[in-house]
Amino acid sequence: MAITLRQLRVFVTIVHEGSLTAAAQSLHLTKPAVSAALAELEKRYGHRVFDRHHNRLFINDLGRQLLPLADELLGRAATVEQLFDRNTQLSGQLRIGASYTIGHQLLPALLQGFRRLTGHTDQQVTIVNSATIGEALNAFELDIGMVEGRIDHAPLMARPWRHDRMLVAAAPDHPLVGRVATVTDLEHQQWVLREPGSGTREQFMHFLAARLEHWQTALELNATEAIINATAAGMGLTCVSELEARHALADGRLRELGIDLAMPRQFHLITHRDKYISPLLARFLEFCQQPEPTL
Repeated sequence: MAITLRQLRVFVTIVHEGSLTAAAQSLHLTKPAVSAALAELEKRYGHRVFDRHHNRLFINDLGRQLLPLADELLGRAATVEQLFDRNTQLSGQLRIGASYTIGHQLLPALLQGFRRLTGHTDQQVTIVNSATIGEALNAFELDIGMVEGRIDHAPLMARPWRHDRMLVAAAPDHPLVGRVATVTDLEHQQWVLREPGSGTREQFMHFLAARLEHWQTALELNATEAIINATAAGMGLTCVSELEARHALADGRLRELGIDLAMPRQFHLITHRDKYISPLLARFLEFCQQPEPTL
């Protein structure tokens, strides 16, 4: 008996969900049915794709090799089904991971434009930091990542996308507001920062921390609006995206410090090198990379 799409779907779902129980719930099957499908797959080829330890499953090297192939076969099967579906041009779910700046500031309008253009409305969006997106892409839990940080996983491919810039901001009454500051003026300052693993924190470390001998973290938060509010309350300086800070700057809650340092930032579209580029994913990539997307 040949391997079946059902067995592959069970395998991929177990990897994504982390257990037989969670996979069964996701697939709307019983746990014994999921266990049987996995057993059939492993019996057919005489190799296990998961190691078992204390009733838990851990994907092994063979399973990791199978994962991109299974993901591609399931994607191609969905494409075949689309050929016979005359009711829609694009079908299937698009799983998007966006880092915080992009997810909050760019993605809502981008998705609205994509929906208006194509009629496709089935998108699942996950907004987390850049490092987490890299891990999810590597596990084939996402179709595409939209990030402002660098992702160092070798199997991932980055396409340069849009631009932003980082700026240093402070409460309106901060002593450095109103004059051009040098990097030296930033020594011994307290900073309100994003958490390690975020693209924003990476930019701070690259542009500023590498040039400072003495700096301190006053507060570390994983939400930019909280960082803006803490900075506006006088808890310290912050290094933040211009996109994220624009409203707070416009209404006077924050003031940008004039510093003698340019801090441009490149956004990227990230996919796994072994990811099957379905017609839906290809259309979304094409839409995103238009010089001026219809938003």
